[in-house]
Amino acid sequence: MKNITNIDYSKDSVSISLLILRVGVAVMMLVHGIPKLQMLFSGDIQFPGVMGMSPTFSLTLAVLAEVLCSVLILIGLFTKVAVIPLIITMLTAVFLIHGGDPFATQELGILYLLVYSALLMLGSGKFSIDAILRT
Repeated sequence: MKNITNIDYSKDSVSISLLILRVGVAVMMLVHGIPKLQMLFSGDIQFPGVMGMSPTFSLTLAVLAEVLCSVLILIGLFTKVAVIPLIITMLTAVFLIHGGDPFATQELGILYLLVYSALLMLGSGKFSIDAILRT
C-alpha cells in the first residue's frame, strides 16, 4: 500500500510513462490521419476550408500534422517541435470546426490537446531518438 501513495518517482518511470503516452497518442492520431491522407490522394476532398484556406490546403495541413508529426512523435524525433502543429490542429478542430457543438463532440480534441501540451512541456523521454541524438 505504501507504493500506491508514494509521490516520488524515478527518471525511468517518467520516461516509460512518456513512451507509453507518445506511442499511444501517435497511433490513435494516425487512425484519424491515414483516412485523411487517403482522401487527399483520391482527390475526393470532403473537408472544411478553415480561416479562408481552400479545403485542399486545409486538408493538406491536417494530413501533415496528423500523419507526419504523429510518426515523429511515435519514434520520439523532434517531439517538442512535432507537437506544435498538432496542438494548432486540435485548437482549430475544437474551437473553429466544433466550436458550436456540444462538449461531447469537442471532448476528444481536448483530450488530444492535453496530451500534446504535456509532451510539449516534458519532451520525449529517454526512450526516444531525441535522447539518442542528445548523447
